[in-house]
Amino acid sequence: MLDEPRSGRLTAWGNALFAGLVPPDDAVSRIVDDDAVHRVADLPDEPGEVGLSLALGRLRALGAYGLRLALPAPGHPLGLSGPPEFNARALDVGEAVVASGAALGLVPETADRGSGEGGRGRAEVVWRCLPVREAPPADVPSLGEAERELAEALREATEVLTRLDVAGSGPVADAALAAYRARAEAGRRLLAPGYPPRAVRVLELAQRVAALVEIAHGSEHGGAVSAAAMAARSQALRPVERTARRAKVAAYNAYVEERERR
Repeated sequence: MLDEPRSGRLTAWGNALFAGLVPPDDAVSRIVDDDAVHRVADLPDEPGEVGLSLALGRLRALGAYGLRLALPAPGHPLGLSGPPEFNARALDVGEAVVASGAALGLVPETADRGSGEGGRGRAEVVWRCLPVREAPPADVPSLGEAERELAEALREATEVLTRLDVAGSGPVADAALAAYRARAEAGRRLLAPGYPPRAVRVLELAQRVAALVEIAHGSEHGGAVSAAAMAARSQALRPVERTARRAKVAAYNAYVEERERR
């Protein structure tokens, strides 16, 4: 529930770097996070793979003024604008970054490099650079729209969980949500310098809604365990999950949206 998409980290801290609010080393450190290493491949006029700092500088030289997040899912090309090759690659991994002003996009490819601290696998990430179509991204709401939709989604999730006899607002799920908040407060960093407070608020609410959906899908939190009941639960919660993903994209893309309005 707390995992931030790699494309989200690249979007947020890349935007902070473009705005001159963080030095390159800090931005790269936040983007890489617990991974082993990040490289970028297939940049125009850059043979082979290059480091993140050089790649972000190259994107700026090519005209990029901001980065947008895409979180596509089957049947929902959220944040994408084409062409088909880029959309297909992004859909395969469920995320991507699109550079505004440079008609280029980045899709992460990961390989496990073995166990790191605490026994967790450390990924080696290569961002594949591909041409993108300069067009409005698909289905991304404004921050205001996302905030209103999330408030309704939270109500819908609670109603669905109650109707399907899932302990979504009972003591088991409440305890799970409390543990989620505690872990979040202990170390999660939302967005980066330069983002408006409303974007942080929307992302926090989207994370809460997504946590509720994930708790509801977990068999240990639900009262209904039959295949038919679980299918009904999944179908009922799908629009709520979709709303949370749309809001996450709106929050990460708020930097570029605000810049373009100015």
